[in-house]
Amino acid sequence: MITATGANAAIQGDSLASVEAKDKSVLGKDDFMKLLLVELQNQDPTEPTDTEKILTQTSQLASLESADNTNKSLESLATTLSSSQEFSSISAIGKIADVGQSSISHNEGSNSTFEIFFPKSIESGSLKITDKNGNIVKTVDLEKNPSGVYQFTWDGKDSSGNRADSGVYEISADYMDADGTAQTTKMGTYPIESIKFEDGKALAKVGSSYVPLESITEIY
Repeated sequence: MITATGANAAIQGDSLASVEAKDKSVLGKDDFMKLLLVELQNQDPTEPTDTEKILTQTSQLASLESADNTNKSLESLATTLSSSQEFSSISAIGKIADVGQSSISHNEGSNSTFEIFFPKSIESGSLKITDKNGNIVKTVDLEKNPSGVYQFTWDGKDSSGNRADSGVYEISADYMDADGTAQTTKMGTYPIESIKFEDGKALAKVGSSYVPLESITEIY
């Protein structure tokens, strides 16, 4: 019994604190209605409030209520659109994303690590690293492997063992799948494995990284 009373007291205390926390500097439609009623109750019988003034105040009250309802509707719409966007983002899981970046920025004398997605199993083939002019700088033989995302590390040397200059290099691969069909793929296209939300923004997991959904150029 004592515990229950204490709980009720705590609830009442929270309720009072909530009321006291209300911002009294902002008047709502209920406050304006009370002011209008008080004005009518305390008017001078010999000089009653002008009818036009009452109609004006009533009109203002109606406008205030309409604006309040509009704000509530907009807030509800924003919440609905946000939920709809999140659902739409989740539906992208399992599809292929093109991040619009099929090249790496390489610094001379360093190693460069990148990932490439093979949509079909690899029977044989080669990975190509080409410079901005389309010249093949390095080729790497591919081992037999199932489909998936694979990570490669380039030591920064060309096919002759010389250090490649700093610059942008395209990454692609030509290979044969288990059925003997020729396949081609490039860096920058990956399956979307999952979606997570941070600070209201959707991030898609492509390869081993999370990227903003808006940075993806195409989903198919």
